Amino acid sequence: MDWTAITVETSNEAVEAVSYILTDLGSTGVKIDDAADFAKLKPGKYGLYGEIVDPATLPHRKEGAAVTGYFPPKVFVPELVDEIQQRVNQLSLFDLDPAPARVTSATIDNQEWATAWQKYYHPVRVTSHLTVVPEWEEYQPTHPHEQLLVLDPGMAFGTGTHPTTQLMLQALEIVIMGGESMIDVGTGSGVLAIAAKLLGAGDVAGYDVDHVAVESAKKNVALNPAAKEVQLGVNSLLDGIHTPKDVIVANILAEIILPLIPQAFENLRPGGNFLTSGIIKDKFEQVRDAEQQQGFIIDETLRMKDWYGIIAHKPAEDE
Repeated sequence: MDWTAITVETSNEAVEAVSYILTDLGSTGVKIDDAADFAKLKPGKYGLYGEIVDPATLPHRKEGAAVTGYFPPKVFVPELVDEIQQRVNQLSLFDLDPAPARVTSATIDNQEWATAWQKYYHPVRVTSHLTVVPEWEEYQPTHPHEQLLVLDPGMAFGTGTHPTTQLMLQALEIVIMGGESMIDVGTGSGVLAIAAKLLGAGDVAGYDVDHVAVESAKKNVALNPAAKEVQLGVNSLLDGIHTPKDVIVANILAEIILPLIPQAFENLRPGGNFLTSGIIKDKFEQVRDAEQQQGFIIDETLRMKDWYGIIAHKPAEDE
């Protein structure tokens, strides 16, 4: 039986939230066609036969974004479309502009579902040391210290190209000195957990509430031998975890970061770093203030477009 692709046309700033809505309602994968991401592409092997093509000459979205979720045959599409439309419309209550907020559906066969998004995903240099490379692309490092983070995001959200992910990759590059223990909360495709290992972290674990994401992360870990010791599992935030770590990182929506803050404080050693992203501009002060009220010290804030990241730490014993 055919699967159903439900597409939400929205603004650049609402991409993360719409992706969450689709996965929360049962999508086994998302594809993001974001005009902002396309603008970053440089000439590369985008031709049908691997020839170098200027991406500006390729058909692409000129503004806004379209987020497509893929749903198995068992879903009742009319009811699901209505629920998605309602939740997308409600994003305005959280100071996110979802316009045009247009929701459509179409049937799609399994093969098209598995490969449709690949044409939008190419190597991206995200920090001075990290380049995210899709598994199916050939890429040669251009810098002696460049680390390649190989991904096949498959059915999980997190390709390394969205501003929130890039902010966390930059934050990891700032705080990882070597040997740190770390937990990646809401690991998705595993990109942050893998990046931490490439940067020299020690004991790294990644958790996600979605078992599909965990399976995708396991496949990506296998593509990166340096990250083979990353431990992955299904878990809701840090529920039931009481093991002090050096770093906790979370690239999730602000509304989900808020209940994580006290859990992170409990699970960090004195002096440990708490890295958060997925914070839209209008939610930044709320998250920052909540972290400070918990006892965290804010060390640095990062920004890309309308998205923020926060580097904070739990006070050391002598602070």
